[in-house]
Amino acid sequence: MKKRFQIVRFFVLLIFLSILVLVYMAGLTPILEPRVWGVTYSQSSMEDFGIPWKEGYEAMLTDLGVKQIRLPVYWRLVEARRGTYDFRDLDYQVERAEEEGAEVILAVGRKVPRWPECHEPEWAKSLPRSEQEDLIKKYITATVERYKDSPNLLYWQVENEPFLPFGICPPLNVEFLEEEIALVKILDSSHPVLVTDSGELSLWFRAARRSDVFGTTMYRIIYKEPFGHVTYPLPPGFFRAKHKLTQWVAGERPMVVIELQGESWGPKPIPQMTQSEQEMSFSPEKFEGIIEYASKTGFDEFYLWGVEYWYWLKTKHDRPENWEIARGLFTSSPQK
Repeated sequence: MKKRFQIVRFFVLLIFLSILVLVYMAGLTPILEPRVWGVTYSQSSMEDFGIPWKEGYEAMLTDLGVKQIRLPVYWRLVEARRGTYDFRDLDYQVERAEEEGAEVILAVGRKVPRWPECHEPEWAKSLPRSEQEDLIKKYITATVERYKDSPNLLYWQVENEPFLPFGICPPLNVEFLEEEIALVKILDSSHPVLVTDSGELSLWFRAARRSDVFGTTMYRIIYKEPFGHVTYPLPPGFFRAKHKLTQWVAGERPMVVIELQGESWGPKPIPQMTQSEQEMSFSPEKFEGIIEYASKTGFDEFYLWGVEYWYWLKTKHDRPENWEIARGLFTSSPQK
């Protein structure tokens, strides 16, 4: 009994000391003024809101004035028919961004932004996993070869939050993830590889070690059964400490907030929620609070999540407030 008590006391002391170290390290990380504001743009998400994706994309570029864009390269869209690659939609997005002076991050792999997270073509879903992985490498190769010389390409992102078991996805094959990253680096040694992880639910070390640039998510209010809406009880210093600790363990590298909450989260798709249901997790007031919170976390690059939602509110429901808040960020903040 005495030995068991000593073990428990040791671990309690270890946890307490770890908290003290984290608090100390948080104080060592300067609070930076946000320097870059960007977005993730999903043509699939815009169409889910019932809006032609080109319409929303043009509004984002010309009205909001966004200069940093993360674009998912959906395998199911690029290779809807096996062995036939169709890059016309992505060509349009990359070329229009270049014309407007915007840089792009291209996210490749099975798991890229937006539900259901993994985006295999229908014809590939029944194939053995090893065969799927060979086909993913071929689609990644075709994508990298096509865009590696684009003058506005900033990073390649390989998979999205690969270490977070979220979405309708098979279990992570770490060896295959490393093969994907190595493949991109062989095909294009000129552009860094971004690897991402959850800000609140994951340790960052595994993703950061495999990255040239590390990206985290950052959410304030989520929906989780059976609890309903949950506000993360994490001060901005939590992210400053985690940032510093990750740099210490995994080595120095650029770190960005690749997905900052910018839309509602509830038990059903947004178009099926009432306004009051949407505003339980996200509203103009909450949006401004998220921006203020983010600015205290020690990061200076943020990619907002939800531009499709703001445009839907603005054009379909005469609620332009979130769109206007975002416009203020993109037009008044210095960019890269």
